[in-house]
Parts: sequence; structure tokens; C-alpha cells
Amino acid sequence: MDLAFPHVFLWTLLAFLLTWTVFYVNNRRKKVAKLPDAATEVRRDGDADVIIVGAGVGGSALAYALAKDGRRVHVIERDMREPVRMMGEFMQPGGRLLLSKLGLEDSLEGIDEQIATGLAVYKDGQKALVSFPEDNDFPYEPTGRAFYNGRFVQRLRQKASSLPTVQLEEGTVKSLIEEKGVIKGVTYKNSAGEETTAFAPLTVVCDGCYSNLRRSVNDNNAEVISYQVGYVSKNCQLEDPEKLKLIMSKPSFTMLYQISSTDVRCVMEIFPGNIPSISNGEMAAYLKNTMAPQVPPELRKIFLKGIDEGAQIKAMPTKRMEATLSEKQGVIVLGDAFNMRHPAIASGMMVVLSDILILRRLLQPLRNLSDANKISEVIKSFYVIRKPMSATVNTLGNAFSQVLIASTDEAKEAMRQGCFDYLSSGGFRTSGMMALLGGMNPRPLSLIFHLCGITLSSIGQLLSPFPSPLGIWHSLRLFGLSMKMLVPHLKAEGVSQMLSPAYAAAYRKSYMATTAL
Repeated sequence: MDLAFPHVFLWTLLAFLLTWTVFYVNNRRKKVAKLPDAATEVRRDGDADVIIVGAGVGGSALAYALAKDGRRVHVIERDMREPVRMMGEFMQPGGRLLLSKLGLEDSLEGIDEQIATGLAVYKDGQKALVSFPEDNDFPYEPTGRAFYNGRFVQRLRQKASSLPTVQLEEGTVKSLIEEKGVIKGVTYKNSAGEETTAFAPLTVVCDGCYSNLRRSVNDNNAEVISYQVGYVSKNCQLEDPEKLKLIMSKPSFTMLYQISSTDVRCVMEIFPGNIPSISNGEMAAYLKNTMAPQVPPELRKIFLKGIDEGAQIKAMPTKRMEATLSEKQGVIVLGDAFNMRHPAIASGMMVVLSDILILRRLLQPLRNLSDANKISEVIKSFYVIRKPMSATVNTLGNAFSQVLIASTDEAKEAMRQGCFDYLSSGGFRTSGMMALLGGMNPRPLSLIFHLCGITLSSIGQLLSPFPSPLGIWHSLRLFGLSMKMLVPHLKAEGVSQMLSPAYAAAYRKSYMATTAL
């Protein structure tokens, strides 16, 4: 017994040391696997190719597109319930074309969506009916769709999650995992409240205008320029519901449009510093006493219906933010987390769908996404190829919104009247502007041509029937105001990239060559 004891002790000690050694080595391997080399990452079987933060319009559409290309996609969304939003309720004809190229056109079906053929524009008792043009160069039906945003988002999520290589998970992303300037994945809290991690060679931040990850990737800040105040009038239908109603009211525009067969969205723009309180009823009184009298009589009953029935009034900040390229590798930002423009032309979803088409085509030649340097080159190419389209839409949205602002300044008001007259004049001027507004012809030169046309038309009114010293003075001021609207936006977007024939050709290649799989 006494002689055997030391042997038993030694064998027990040896077994303990071997067990500890195996445990230590395995644990070290796991740690190394979590943080591989920055240039070449070895993907584990359980890892995705792409992590997408946010399952809104952009995140869900991107997940579907990449999964169709054979990528394994992990989508993490904070709240999987149907969103209740006031924005993202209209898809322009150009956006519908992009949806079709992604194979997602049926996402706008079966949600009580409403056909929109154009605008009914009202100003000071005048009315103009303008339609999206029948353009042979536009290879799709020239109509838009209005709908409840949440229903559309849920359809996109269903489409994405129907693919076997998409994992759609509810969770709140807390931070990005970074090593030596390369984003490796995310830390998030899952639906059970457990904090966990996910890793992928490429992380896409697509969590909307309130993104809490944007600042850790980009240094751009969103500027709040106004507020959109709106509500829904239920159990009613507009006269000629296929036309969105745009009212040039004061202080800025008011819109009414059918978002279901029984519901009408009423929305208007109010500027900071003069916003009545919603909670104590001041906003409802303001809408009823100040805004309603400006609404044309045929629309006023529907406008007042929602207020009288106690509809929930919401105020959403209107934000503007230029797109900037992140210096970090392994990550890209998309959607409202990346780039925002004034919503007056309802083109935010169209821009993100265009971005998805470009990004998808650039990633398709890559067999895997493990080379961080190649991914960085793709992201840089994406940033410049998107410019001809995105810069056109951004500049148009910001300039058009400024024209819609009411003013006692004679030059500014002449520009506002000139815009109405240009839109309602018919011919190539109306069709050209509506093609721009509908995303059917998102070309920078067309934008510049029509904005200059509105300016010259407005100047012509100031100088008619005969030029006067005061008319000439206001004309010069109007020209200066027009350049102030246009030039800073063109400069911010990058004129050389925006007007580059090479980038325009690369965009057309992405736009025309990409087809749904």
C-alpha cells in the first residue's frame, strides 16, 4: 500500500497535467480562430460570409441578394415586429425597377399597395396634374407604389428568411469587433438577453438614420433641417387616388397620399424653433387652424378627419448627411446610416436599392470574402460608382425641398412659382422633371439642365412683360439663389465623380447588367 501510493499519486498528477494541457491548447486555438490575420481570414464552418446589422428595407434586400449569390448571411435585427413608421411609404418607378432586378418585385404585392401615376400639384388656387412619362428608355411600368412601410419591410424579411443561407436573428448589436483597423464582427445581445459575438469577413451596418454604430465607422454627422409632422386619416379615399397631392403651403409643403385602400397619409414640413407641442394638443390645433385652411377644399375634409378622430400625430426629424468612406477595413455602411437627403422626393429606398445592386455586382467575382484588402478595393469602387445616381438624387432632393419653402422674398417666391409653372407646362419640361423625380432618369446632366430651366423660367416671369430695374435686381438675386442651391450640393457630392463618364458607364453596367437570379 505504502509503495503503491507514490505511483498512484504520480499517475493522477500526470493525467491532470495532460488534461489541462489539452484544454489549454484547444482554448488557445479558439482564441486564434476568433481573431485571425487581418489580410487573410480563415472562415470557420459556423461563421457567415456577411453580417448585416439591421433588417429594414436595405438590410433585408441585401441579405436576399447576397444569399442568391451563394453567400451565407447573418442578419441581426433589434426588433422583428412589424415596424410602425411614417417614412418609407412610397416607392418611385425607378425603385420598382431596381426591386425587379433584385428579384423582389413581389414584395410590393399583397400589402394593399396603391398605384401612383404622378402628382397633383396645388399652389394659390392653381392645380396641375402631372404624370410619370411613358419613356421608351425606361424598361419598366412608369408607376410608383404607396403603402404602409411596415408591411413592405415584413415582406422583404420573409423573402430573405426563406433562403436557406440566411439566418435572421433578433438581437441588439452593441459594438463592432475590431483588430488593427479591421472589423471582424459584432458583439450583440440576443433575444434571450445573452451577450454573444458573431464573426464574418464583411460586416454591413444598415441600421437606419438613428444608427448607433455609424460613429464607430464614419465621422460624418447628420444635420436636422426640419421636421415631418404627419398622421393617418382612416376609412376614406382621395379623389383621383393615383395622384399624390403636393400642396405648396406655408411654411413649406403639405402632402396627402393613399397608403391603403382605406387610409390616407397627411404629412407636412415644419421647421425647428416653431414646433407646437403634440402632447398638450397645440399641434392638433395648429394643424386645424393654420394648415387646414391652406389645403384645397376637395382635400380638406380628409385632412381634418384624422385630426377630429384623434389620430396619432408623429413628428420625425428630417436629416441630411453626406456619404463618407470609412477608413476601416471589413465594414461598409448602407442606407440612412450612410447617406440621407431631404425626403421631399421620396427616394431614400431607391438609393439603397441602387447601392445594393452595385455592391452585389462588385462582390460577385470574389469566390470568398476573406481577403480584407480585396474587400477594401470593392468598397472604394462602390463609393465612386454610386455617385452619378446617388449624387443626382441627393442634389435634386435638397434643391427641390428649398424651392418648396414659402417666403415673402420676391426672388424666392418667383423661384417657387417658376417651379410650379415648369412642372405644369407640359412637354419635355414636365416629362423631364417627372422622370428625374421618379428615378427614371437619374443623370446629373439632366438634373442640371432642368434646374437651370426652372431658374430661367422664373427669371423670365420677373422680367415680363418688360424689364424694370427692380425686376432686373430680383432676377440677379434669383440667379444667385439658384446657384446657392445647386453649387454647394454639387461640390459636396464631388463634381468630378458625379460627372465622370467612366463612373457613369460603370454605374450603367451595374444598373443594366444585374439581373435577378
